[in-house]
Amino acid sequence: MKRSLIISSTLLIIVAAIVGTLLWWKKGIEPVVSKENYQNFVIPRGYSASQIGNKLQEKNVIKSALAFKFYSQLTGRSKKIFAGEYKLSSHLNLLQVVDLLTKGPIELWVTVPEGLRREEIVERFISGLEKSNEEANGFRAEFLSTTQAKEGYLFPDTYLFPREATASSVVNMMSKTFEQKTENLQEGINNSNLSLNEIVTLASIIERESKKDDERPIVAGILLNRLQIGMGLQADATVQYAIASLNCKGKVECDWWPTITRDDLSLNSPYNTYKFKGLPPRPIANPGFTSLKAAVFPEETNNLYYLHDADGNIHYAQTLDEHNANVRKYLGK
Repeated sequence: MKRSLIISSTLLIIVAAIVGTLLWWKKGIEPVVSKENYQNFVIPRGYSASQIGNKLQEKNVIKSALAFKFYSQLTGRSKKIFAGEYKLSSHLNLLQVVDLLTKGPIELWVTVPEGLRREEIVERFISGLEKSNEEANGFRAEFLSTTQAKEGYLFPDTYLFPREATASSVVNMMSKTFEQKTENLQEGINNSNLSLNEIVTLASIIERESKKDDERPIVAGILLNRLQIGMGLQADATVQYAIASLNCKGKVECDWWPTITRDDLSLNSPYNTYKFKGLPPRPIANPGFTSLKAAVFPEETNNLYYLHDADGNIHYAQTLDEHNANVRKYLGK
């Protein structure tokens, strides 16, 4: 008798738990409101199912973040939800919301790293905006045509664009972002002995020639020291730009930053800063804010040379003898 009571009690508890779970689930997946009210909803890059669910609940798109996490992970659909912008409504139930999310965003995130040429940037957008075939070819042609005089002024950042975005709209946004980001540097730009084009050109070299943010102002000071005494900038990145501009013209896939040889140093190009003194005529890449800031506010230094060792650490020198010693010590040459 006692055993029967225990079994009955256990069954009642199990049934109650099942009923409670079903009621929780039923309530958790219900729409928040009955009236249609679509809104833009952005999922940042790197968000987990829990974070997406929490944000959906905070924005009153769904009732239960836990129910969202449970359903999306149990069905494996959480792996099919990507970063970007969506149009969602609180009148949809949770299952309908998840269904919309797995169909893909109406706008997509595209990240453009610092120090890329425009030919590299356009491929980032073609891939990020999922363009292919003729659409990709048209986008590429329009982008490269529109940016012929904008190298250096296409600000590296993470952008959100609709799939159907045109190349012109992308270029306009990147150019406006450059203007916005450099507003804080305007006083320094106005007080500089360099023109804006020279500052951006210098910043583009700093971007390619340095590896860490804290070394950029020092590299800027070294390059300016060389300019001041009439010494060639001798920046490998400018030669790389010149070589790729010759060898990669009209190509989609190419080594845009090739390893240079001693023979390359005699290349007859205004971008060859081993052969021609002064700054190149235009930027060689699109610098980020820290490089632009370094070009405007360089660090005073007595050094004239720098090199990076195999681990990426930078080493400075005031004289050629010191620099050659660093070459032997850190590069084994």
